[in-house]
Amino acid sequence: MGQQQLLLVILVTIIVGIATVVAINIFGTSAEQANQDAVRQDLAQIGTAAQGWVIKPALLGGGNNEFDDIDFRKFTFPGQIDASNPLVASNLNGYYVISDRGNDSFKVTAYLASSDDYTGTSAAGDWFEIVVERGEMFMSAVVNEPAVEEEVVE
Repeated sequence: MGQQQLLLVILVTIIVGIATVVAINIFGTSAEQANQDAVRQDLAQIGTAAQGWVIKPALLGGGNNEFDDIDFRKFTFPGQIDASNPLVASNLNGYYVISDRGNDSFKVTAYLASSDDYTGTSAAGDWFEIVVERGEMFMSAVVNEPAVEEEVVE
């Protein structure tokens, strides 16, 4: 009888251990997906705020229909803006960099906080990007792939 109980205790311990490992893996995957969703939301918010800024006349503090001068100080961003470089900002979700500023568009690349290479102070690790044009935005659908305009096939 004692041997049977000992085998049962060992079996239960193994099952509990396996269940714990599976739960930790599921939690890690969920946390990573939550970070990706939060970064996408931040990018959408940046794009929307930039659209509002660009259509405002210069007299009202807007871009006067040009993205040439856009940076994170021009609109509300939920995070910290780099004091020495207003083209860089960060929050708990990631690290954001404005680039390719032009008259008609600009690009924001977001580096995910859940990435293994993420430092919080530099452009490293997995990323998403959004290209903002007057009246349109194109966001990358997959991590580490550029944002492209989707073609509509009729």
